[in-house]
Amino acid sequence: MPFILPELPYDEISFGGLISAETFDFHHGKHHKAYVDKTNVFVANDNVFVANDNVFVANDVALSGAPLSKVITVAKAKGNTQLFKNAAQIWNHSFYWQCLTPEKQVPDGQLKTMIDESFGSVETLLAKFKEEAVAHFASGWAWLIVDGGTLKITWLHDADTPLVHDMKPLLTIDVWEHAYYIDYRNARPDYVDALLANAISWEFVAENLDGQGLSRADQS
Repeated sequence: MPFILPELPYDEISFGGLISAETFDFHHGKHHKAYVDKTNVFVANDNVFVANDNVFVANDVALSGAPLSKVITVAKAKGNTQLFKNAAQIWNHSFYWQCLTPEKQVPDGQLKTMIDESFGSVETLLAKFKEEAVAHFASGWAWLIVDGGTLKITWLHDADTPLVHDMKPLLTIDVWEHAYYIDYRNARPDYVDALLANAISWEFVAENLDGQGLSRADQS
């Protein structure tokens, strides 16, 4: 069964000027969809595998019908850069949409306790997360992960994904320009500030403390 473009968990107009409907139309409806479409083309034939130099070689792993997570890990292991990047971006974006909410939330419960233990305060976490997201050169993703009971902030470049790094993701912000250029032009700091202050689904972040975050953006 081909991979699909997952529906947004909210209406495109829900965020007002924070994230415009036009941004969702391009980011979700065009960019995310393009990753889905290209991935489906790559996995449509079980018998061939496109290597980095665009040479078709035998593929000894059946990918048609495989979960998205398997397609990503196999593509990474075999050096199929194009398949890896497109499949990973399906997963990254599917996770990102769930990290957002049009209703302002604040961390509480176990998540708040872990934030205080790892960073000292929510304010410090947000400041460090912003620093990581804004400082990342070119395209990529800023991530909050849990590692051995401790919360950590990291980044992954371009289409790289936690799936191939044994990470347990809690939260991400997309810092590719297509995520914010329509609404914020080149002001990435303003975009990151706006999301961290008003649009993070801390309920989803807390849910991922169970270590199952990787499964929440997977497709079978």
